[in-house]
Amino acid sequence: MRELLRTNDLTVIAWATALLEGEDIEVFALDVHMSALEGSIGILPRRLMVRDADHFRARAILRDCGVPLES
Repeated sequence: MRELLRTNDLTVIAWATALLEGEDIEVFALDVHMSALEGSIGILPRRLMVRDADHFRARAILRDCGVPLES
């Protein structure tokens, strides 16, 4: 698994997940239950992971759709 996206914005995670699942790329969200530790204030980023083999294609899909990615 390889990290594709890291953000505090839950809408970006949901949008990226929908885009990738629409292209038959399996995604796995990490740190989704960290809100129990942080008190639901959203300071800890969530990560979106994909298989190594899908990383290049997934990154291209998100970039083409305007999802903000870190370099």
